[in-house]
Amino acid sequence: MKQPALSAGLLKLIVPMLLGISVVFLVGTFLLVGSSYKYWVLVAAYFFPPFGKETIIPIGVYGGEIPLPFSNDIAVITPINPIIMALSIAFVDIIVALFLVWNYDLAKNIPFVGPFMAKVEAIGKKSSNKYSWMIPLRFIGIVLFVMVPFQGSGGLVGSIVGRFIGMKPINTFLAISIGAITGCLLIAFFSNVLFSVFIKDILYGVLLLFILIIFGIMVYMYKKIKKKQNSNNIRQ
Repeated sequence: MKQPALSAGLLKLIVPMLLGISVVFLVGTFLLVGSSYKYWVLVAAYFFPPFGKETIIPIGVYGGEIPLPFSNDIAVITPINPIIMALSIAFVDIIVALFLVWNYDLAKNIPFVGPFMAKVEAIGKKSSNKYSWMIPLRFIGIVLFVMVPFQGSGGLVGSIVGRFIGMKPINTFLAISIGAITGCLLIAFFSNVLFSVFIKDILYGVLLLFILIIFGIMVYMYKKIKKKQNSNNIRQ
């Protein structure tokens, strides 16, 4: 009687990994010559901090000729279609969410993943500000959380947060899927626009990049101050 349950458990463990690897491999093989390895490396890099969708997708979308320093050679970088790049990174978040929906307790025993999950759960339980804003929003809160391109807002953390705010696994999975697809498509769109501006007018491109850098610094400082306030609240 235990064999069917064991088989189902094994499938839940294997299917997300096989599905993820197979789809990414197939998409890469159908890309233009010169893009496949770039695509596979970027998708793999998404699993390792500090790389996030806000860095991986623009790198994938970018293409053109780059003069190599200290030489007269030109490196040609093949761009990847923005929609393909966006949906591929969103697909990674969706696969991670599916794996955790089916294997949440088992994932806690995976090296590096387990300690990280415990850390996120501990932050969620101790801090009154870190994730509490999502509790009244629930589904929409998870969508917005995953959609915003900040480090630690992908499918892994979204699944953990959805669990401890009391959402059903299927609702968490759907919210992460919607947030990942929407957020990645927006990043790809704006990255494509930014690079197009650079190509047409370098001055406008530099100005736009400068504005984005200033905005990024402001967001970073805000998060740093907020984190310090949360730490002080926990100590008190």
